[in-house]
Amino acid sequence: MEAALRQIAEFMVISARTAPKSGGKDFVTVQIVEGEWLRKLGEAMIQYGEETGVRGFIRDGKNVLDSSVVVLIGLKDAQTMGLNCGGCGFDTCTELKPEEKREFKGPQCMLRLLDLGIALGSAVKTASLFNVDNRIMYRIGVIARRIGLTQDDVVMGIPLSAKGKNIYFDRKD
Repeated sequence: MEAALRQIAEFMVISARTAPKSGGKDFVTVQIVEGEWLRKLGEAMIQYGEETGVRGFIRDGKNVLDSSVVVLIGLKDAQTMGLNCGGCGFDTCTELKPEEKREFKGPQCMLRLLDLGIALGSAVKTASLFNVDNRIMYRIGVIARRIGLTQDDVVMGIPLSAKGKNIYFDRKD
C-alpha cells in the first residue's frame, strides 16, 4: 500500500507541476514528504499545538502521523503580475513587498495565490481519481516552514491515506 500511495503522490506532483500558471510564469513548488521527515512533521505539529493551545495543530499532526505520505505545494519568491489590480490590497504591484509574518511570508500577489490554489486543486483531483483519502491542510505548511522542511513563502500540505475510513473528515477535535 505504501508504494502505491508514493506513486499516487508522484502523480499529484505532476498534476500540480503542470497546472496552469498566470502569465506563463511558474513560482509553484512541490515536494513529497515521507518516512522520518513525515514523523518529524507530525510530531512538530503536535508540539506546536500543545505550546500554543491551538488544538487544530494537534488533531492535524495526529493525522499526519497516521498518513503514508504528504505532498507539499507552495509558492517561493513569486513575482507580481504587474497588473496593478489591487487584489493584494495595494494600489500598485510595486507596493507589494512580502515579509515574514506569523505563519507565512506575505502579502502575495492574488494571481500567484490563485496559481497555488489551482495547483492544489489539480493535485487533490488526481488523488481522488485513485480514491485516495486526502485533505488540504494549511497547518502542515506552517510547521513545514518552522522546522525547515521547506523554504516556501506560502505552503499547504496534502496528507494521503488509504484506510477503511477517511481519517481526515468526521474528526472529533
